[in-house]
Amino acid sequence: MSRDPSELAYHNREIDRRYRDVCGRILTGAVQELYVSMRYLDLALSALEPEWTTEYPGIGTDGRVLYVHPQILMDLYERNRLLVNRVYLHTVLHCLLRHPFKRPREDVLLWEIACDVAVEAVIDSLRQRSVRMGVPGVRMNWYDLLRSGGRILTAENVYRFLAGKELSEFERQALWQAFHMDDHSLWPGNGSGEKPPIALQIEQDRWQDIAEKTQTQMESFGDQAGESGADEELPRQIRAELERRYDYRSFLRRFAALHEELHADPDSFDYVFYTYGLQLYENMPLIEPLESREVERIRDFVIVIDVSMSTRGELVRSFLNQTCEVLKERETYLNRVHIRIIQCDDAVREDVVITCREELDSYMRNFTLHGGGGTDFRPAFAHVRGLLEQGVFSGLKGMIYFTDGKGRYPKQKPPWDTAFVFLEEDYRDVNVPPWAIKLILPMEQLEEPKRLRDDFTFVAT
Repeated sequence: MSRDPSELAYHNREIDRRYRDVCGRILTGAVQELYVSMRYLDLALSALEPEWTTEYPGIGTDGRVLYVHPQILMDLYERNRLLVNRVYLHTVLHCLLRHPFKRPREDVLLWEIACDVAVEAVIDSLRQRSVRMGVPGVRMNWYDLLRSGGRILTAENVYRFLAGKELSEFERQALWQAFHMDDHSLWPGNGSGEKPPIALQIEQDRWQDIAEKTQTQMESFGDQAGESGADEELPRQIRAELERRYDYRSFLRRFAALHEELHADPDSFDYVFYTYGLQLYENMPLIEPLESREVERIRDFVIVIDVSMSTRGELVRSFLNQTCEVLKERETYLNRVHIRIIQCDDAVREDVVITCREELDSYMRNFTLHGGGGTDFRPAFAHVRGLLEQGVFSGLKGMIYFTDGKGRYPKQKPPWDTAFVFLEEDYRDVNVPPWAIKLILPMEQLEEPKRLRDDFTFVAT
């Protein structure tokens, strides 16, 4: 006897509703278990809105909604309920580290693998029962290899390392299988979705705020975080992510100082008194605009380049190009300047004086690296201090020190502001002195101008 179609449709809806109810309880249980064991992640764990769908091929997010295929969630739960906890935490950590909002590197698959490796490294470092599972040997081997040299396992660091390995297609697929957990097809950074740029920025800023508050909570829950192993990988990745959120061009302008230049100052000119004078005295203004004005310009400045053996020349060139482009902007650059470009490893190898745009352009066209020893920051500071005592500088505002690793720092604060600049993809967990600024630059901020991309050589001394 055949069933009525309307009765069959109602029956199927009931099965579907109960099916989704079961999945909802599974996901809710996972979130609650993660929250109890890692309370410092409460904001991040509650930031995604779950949505059930059979049109999405797995479990993934666009930064706001967690899209879940019910059957896949059930399969994970049947295999091991901890897998549900891990895939949820995996997706949340992607957002906390803002992977979905970053522009993929040239090799998109390798970039997504790098993001998964960075997140799984955090989860595998945790010792809480809610996520603790045996770590496969292939993962441990990769972690040991990636952490060599003191690297923090950020997605950027992992990507650069893997890109340098020139993996075969088989090796890439094996690596993907070893670390893959969720789907990345809806990541806004991949160009997916139809959100306007302002909406994407709002989501990115929201996760930025969550990351900052999570960092504060991890410090407040210090004992619990330490017991979970979170004092190892997650805080370092969050710290590295937050420390790099600066615009380098804007940051560099902070070293400008007030100078007076011959130029009419319309901001200080009052047209009311001017026109009143014309009316009262006939063709004789009561007040005239000032013939000079105070402006912020970079005049005395020091750029130090770490030319130790570990320095990669193309990165130095990119950094120097970007810095010089800012210095040459009309609003920050005086006609006559005093810029010192110093190359230093364990000793000062070169000190070039730049006094005008033409000299700066000539220096960049003939740029050559000198060095190749160990890293010691003290000789450069001693050299600049000596120049200051000799009266070479009239108003030194600051020093930018571009480096890629650890070295010996001066013990005393110099009489000028200092910023140590690390490139994101070479960054290691380095603690600079409390009197210094630490700036981590994303690679995209160092895209050098095409007109300055000339070949150069590295000269060992």
